[in-house]
Amino acid sequence: MESFSALIRTASHEQHVEAETSTFMSDLLGGRLGVAAYARYTEQLWFVYEALESGAGRLAADPVAGPFVRPELFRLAALERDLAHLRGAGWRAGLSALPATRAYADRVRECAERWPGGYVAHHYTRYLGDLSGGQIIRDRAEKTWGFAKKGDGVRFYVFEGISNPAAFKRSYRDLLDAVDVDELEKQRVTAECKRAFALNTAVFRDLGEEFPLSA
Repeated sequence: MESFSALIRTASHEQHVEAETSTFMSDLLGGRLGVAAYARYTEQLWFVYEALESGAGRLAADPVAGPFVRPELFRLAALERDLAHLRGAGWRAGLSALPATRAYADRVRECAERWPGGYVAHHYTRYLGDLSGGQIIRDRAEKTWGFAKKGDGVRFYVFEGISNPAAFKRSYRDLLDAVDVDELEKQRVTAECKRAFALNTAVFRDLGEEFPLSA
């Protein structure tokens, strides 16, 4: 029988590819957009991670979501350092969420408050993505806009508490496989993973409209 982690990975593959190949992300990684687009993207991430991490404490003792609440994954402090570097000391005053970002953050918060399995779905799609594809973004950002290697501007992508990302991802998938829920709940969690990717892709769409490449 297919393991739960494999089931999630297979089921969300299509949405994952769609998110990674969005026009905005392609333009950003291709160096066709300026640092302002990167800063705006980083700002959108702040809203999503604020929703993910502000509710984490309450879930630490939850039998389903609790094992996933790992302080070494937390990104909010790193994001705030990046935003201070990108936008200056007053970055908070200029924070604004795109409509798609607000919808995404609201859904994450809703799951954090009411549905631990759904929270795990969002946790998985974000953090495992950051540990994987996020490293490509960091590398491109350093090269394109001259950020110090693993320094201010790209700290979001640097997991100082995780010395071996490959081993960490394996242990994370083991945690997924150990989640003690029935088949119906596993299907619901898998569907929420797909929804998480769709919400993420919608953010890229909004960003793409804000930063169109002049033809």
